[in-house]
Amino acid sequence: MTKKLHTSYKQVSPFITKDGSVIRELMHPKMHGNREQSLAEALLPAGSTTMLHRHIQSEEIYHITAGKGLMRLGDDEFAVTTGDTICIPPGTPHALVNHGQEELRLLCCSSPPYADDDTELLP
Repeated sequence: MTKKLHTSYKQVSPFITKDGSVIRELMHPKMHGNREQSLAEALLPAGSTTMLHRHIQSEEIYHITAGKGLMRLGDDEFAVTTGDTICIPPGTPHALVNHGQEELRLLCCSSPPYADDDTELLP
């Protein structure tokens, strides 16, 4: 089977990850022709938060495309808004809070590609 190197947004169904994010896998090796990384769009409704978690192997890069919130990254917390980019090293606890009045949207690149079993929920 030949995998696609192009994704139409309208053809990607969202799903909920372990941390509670609504995700659309825009490019992932399980569905496409790429190998070393994945790219997803995450949606976080107003007033909600992701669960504190970490990825043992994956490094993530978040790029905020709409909205604003509060990012917890290790022992640090800081405001994020449209246009901000955050690097999350492997093993770093992180969570995102949407304290705004609109949906928070971000692109999330993971390398190696996102895998549910690489996600560890934290207390």
